[in-house]
Amino acid sequence: MRKTVIFTTLALALGFGTATAQGTYEIDTVHSNVGFKVRHLVSKVSGDFKDFNGTFVVDFENLDRSSVDFKITTASIDTKNEKRDQHLRSADFFDVETYPEITFKSSKITRVDDDTFAVAGTLTMRGVSRDVTLMVDFLGEIEAMGGVRAGYELSTTVNRKDYGVSWNRALDTGGFVLGDDVEVDIALELVKQ
Repeated sequence: MRKTVIFTTLALALGFGTATAQGTYEIDTVHSNVGFKVRHLVSKVSGDFKDFNGTFVVDFENLDRSSVDFKITTASIDTKNEKRDQHLRSADFFDVETYPEITFKSSKITRVDDDTFAVAGTLTMRGVSRDVTLMVDFLGEIEAMGGVRAGYELSTTVNRKDYGVSWNRALDTGGFVLGDDVEVDIALELVKQ
C-alpha cells in the first residue's frame, strides 16, 4: 500500500495524472516526430516529415481558451529513399511547389477523460480543407532541461484521396500499388514559453 501511495504521489508531481497544464507552448522538434505509414503492395512503407512547427495554447481549466496551430513543411518528407521522396514531392502527390504546407487549426477542444482530448479543427492538405476531430493523449508535464515540458501524442488514419493525393498504378494481377489509407502517428514534446 505504501509503495502505491508513493508511486501515485510521484506520478502526480511529475504531471502524469489529471491534466493541469496551462500556458503557451511550442514544439521541441528534436524530441518530436511526425510519422506515417501507407500500404505498398503487401507491406507498409513508413516515413516522416523533418520540418514542422506549431503553437499550442493550453488551459485545461477552461478549454475554450485552448488552441492548436500546427504546420508541416511538405518538402521535408523523408522515406529514406531519395527517388521515392522526389516523387512524393511532385505534382503526383504533395505538389510541394504549389502546396508547401499541411496545416491543422483547431476550432474546439473537449475533454474525453483526464488525459484524453478531442481536438476538432480544419486539416488542410494540397489545397483541400476538411473538418476533422483528432483524439490527443496528454502524456504529462515536467520541469526539466531549463523549462516546463509537456508531452502529447495522437494516432489517426487519413484517406489520402480525400485531399487530392490520388496517384496510383494498377497491377496486372489486380489491385493497386498503394493503399488509400495513411496511418499517421504524431508524438510531440512541447516547451512552455
